[in-house]
Amino acid sequence: YLQLEGQVEDCHCQVETVDKVNNLKIFPLLQTLVQYNYFKFYPVNLIKPCPFWHDDNRCVLRHCSVNECKETELPAGLRGKPRLLNKRSSNDIDNDVDCKKYAAENDVLGKIDSTLTDQDKRAFVGWKQHDDSGDNFCDIDDENASDVKYVNLLLNPERFTGYGGKSAHRIWKTIYNENCFTPAKSYKDIAISGFTQGLCLEKRAFFRLISGMHASVNIHLSAKYLLPATFMRGKSSFRWGPNVHEFQNRFSSENTNGEGPLKLKNLYFAYLVLLRAVTKAAPYWEKMDFYTGNTTEDESVKRIILDIVSIAKSNCNGSFDETELFAGEPEKALALKKEFRDHFRNISKIMDCVGCNKCRLWGKIQVRGIGTALKILFSVKNEALNNADKFHLKRPEIISLINTLARYYLSNFKFIDCRHRLQCNQLSIGYSNGCK
Repeated sequence: YLQLEGQVEDCHCQVETVDKVNNLKIFPLLQTLVQYNYFKFYPVNLIKPCPFWHDDNRCVLRHCSVNECKETELPAGLRGKPRLLNKRSSNDIDNDVDCKKYAAENDVLGKIDSTLTDQDKRAFVGWKQHDDSGDNFCDIDDENASDVKYVNLLLNPERFTGYGGKSAHRIWKTIYNENCFTPAKSYKDIAISGFTQGLCLEKRAFFRLISGMHASVNIHLSAKYLLPATFMRGKSSFRWGPNVHEFQNRFSSENTNGEGPLKLKNLYFAYLVLLRAVTKAAPYWEKMDFYTGNTTEDESVKRIILDIVSIAKSNCNGSFDETELFAGEPEKALALKKEFRDHFRNISKIMDCVGCNKCRLWGKIQVRGIGTALKILFSVKNEALNNADKFHLKRPEIISLINTLARYYLSNFKFIDCRHRLQCNQLSIGYSNGCK
């Protein structure tokens, strides 16, 4: 049993308060919200080259590959000119032993399902994208580029794919080098309790955001882990479910020298930052149409978002106060903000170095979700949120923000042993199995 309690560091809120408000009120609304067409289709470039090193660790096994949409499947109203996606180049040679090890026999492991139904295509008719001239914290894909494709997120859930080894460790090490503002030999060597001491509030916030995102990724990999295959009629079938031992290895105090619970606390911090951004943007949501062409659905989306804002204002208002950051002498504060933004932009570019396409997809979504929250909090004055000429969010930014917030289901962690089988009763994302 993993019990978290007390103050969420650098926030004006208790763990117990966040648990109660999110789990009982906000999380169910978010899970309904991401089922709607507006939030389930995401444009992404999954073959953008890595800008930092030669990408020789791409997992190009069919288990980690992407099912490309046929030209006739792409909705003309959304894409403008439907194009076939580029095929993999001959340079995409797999050298990742770990990927081969875990993706041995089934073509669903790590695969992106890009199928668009006729109903999906009809839902896209008339959708339009608008450019945004705001102060971005992320490196933005060109949505009109031929390499950008649309993915149905409901068909491609975040879960264990087998991607790991040196390639994955290099990704996290590079992220934490940006995150820490100082070089680190290994992200695993960073002790949160000691590292955050002596850092200014802005750099502590940066660290907690990335650490919280990392915790979320590991939680989902543990909650939807590739379990031993089941056999029916002579055929094997892969299945995903909670892996308690994997979770304990990553987060229990005993297995992490006390660092695991601190990582989970940082997940709470990241959640409160994103929730504050959604709340601050209330004037913007009130004027948005969330247009998909389905009036009933569009109105439902808007109503749910405004309900989330109302709940947050009533229960968690002021939990994270962005005005406390970059509040010093103007010239120094501006320079620190620029450094903060540039480091985060680099992290968004690192996502193009992830060797597994499904990991790359969700990495891009979550980094862009946090980047959108930072944009709302630190690049926009309150009065600008009422002025469409001064502030605008692209549809992919809104999709990323809400889907990332929906990743951060918060709960204490309880495990039960049923009939000698250890099952997860509640594993951070509301994954409930119970005793069977």
